[in-house]
Amino acid sequence: MLRTLTITLLVLLVTLTAATAQPTVPAPSSRLAPLSVLSILPAQGEPGATVTLNGTGFTTATTVTMGARDLPAAVVGGRIITFELPDLPPGAYALFLKREDGATTRPFNFVLLAQKPAISALSPDTVTACATGREREVLVSGTNFRPGTRVLLDGAAVTTRVISPTSLAFIAPALAAGMHQVQARNPGDATSSAAALFIDAKPEIAGVSIGREFVNYYELVVTGRNFQQTSVLVVDGKRLSTGKQLVGEREQLVYGGCNQMVYQRFPYDPTPKQITMQVVNQNGEESPLFTISAP
Repeated sequence: MLRTLTITLLVLLVTLTAATAQPTVPAPSSRLAPLSVLSILPAQGEPGATVTLNGTGFTTATTVTMGARDLPAAVVGGRIITFELPDLPPGAYALFLKREDGATTRPFNFVLLAQKPAISALSPDTVTACATGREREVLVSGTNFRPGTRVLLDGAAVTTRVISPTSLAFIAPALAAGMHQVQARNPGDATSSAAALFIDAKPEIAGVSIGREFVNYYELVVTGRNFQQTSVLVVDGKRLSTGKQLVGEREQLVYGGCNQMVYQRFPYDPTPKQITMQVVNQNGEESPLFTISAP
């Protein structure tokens, strides 16, 4: 009996000693840092722009949520996330991150700007004052054009034909000679930077031919471009204008349109001679000199 009790006490003593000597195993702890965002660059932007978030606790499974939409994102080095702004209506959206373990950041206010259109080229970029119909149509090439995009000409909207997201067209109205600004404005007032459209009103003589002949005068038909009702034809230094004929002046200039004028010439003899002509418009623009051999 005593021996059995002794053995039992020895077993209990050994068990207690082993339990005391066994090291304590700590409770498992999380290896993920707290999920947080320290900076957002930029704090606003247009659809298609890239946004960079710097923070802590990012994983490859961390997602970006903007409004009610989850967006694909790229994690760089565990502290940086980049994503592309979606094509959503402009406005303020709640932006936050969500991790696979359920952790989320607090929501941040992100402003999505209206996407600006951009003009890359005008074709043609020069329209002559004489041009008519389809000759005055200008094709606008660029990006981010939408249904309802309008062309602004010197700040005023003109009738616009939207061909595609990269192409618009409009008819250039009658404009003063010189440089004019062309912009594209999307619905919501996002407006492109300006492109230059040049209106060329400089006169030019393309040719002079002998027309009808009469008893004491004949016609010289002057063809070219950018002739005006008020244009003056300078013939060997003598100025002739359309309209009422001066007292004592027999020679006359008849305006036939933007591309033609008729000079009624009274020669003092039938011998051909060199005649130099130039057209001068009311705004002072002059054509190059043109020489013809005629009586």
